[in-house]
Amino acid sequence: MPKMNPAQRLMRLTGRLRYILGPASSSPLDHEMTPENKALLASQQAASVQFVTVTRADGSTYLVPRDPNDQSLR
Repeated sequence: MPKMNPAQRLMRLTGRLRYILGPASSSPLDHEMTPENKALLASQQAASVQFVTVTRADGSTYLVPRDPNDQSLR
């Protein structure tokens, strides 16, 4: 039997609970990304590069544009 990752082991150990509560998705977790998912990931990464996270003294965070001339969210 091949070595299982932690998510697969958890799914195997909780089999009885899944019988009562209903099945969970058991698709493989180590499959290749589809072209649509790759395009979505690339667009999300491109959008996240435009902002920087600023942390206040109280621990709360907010996003501001990386462009120093853009004062719309400050």
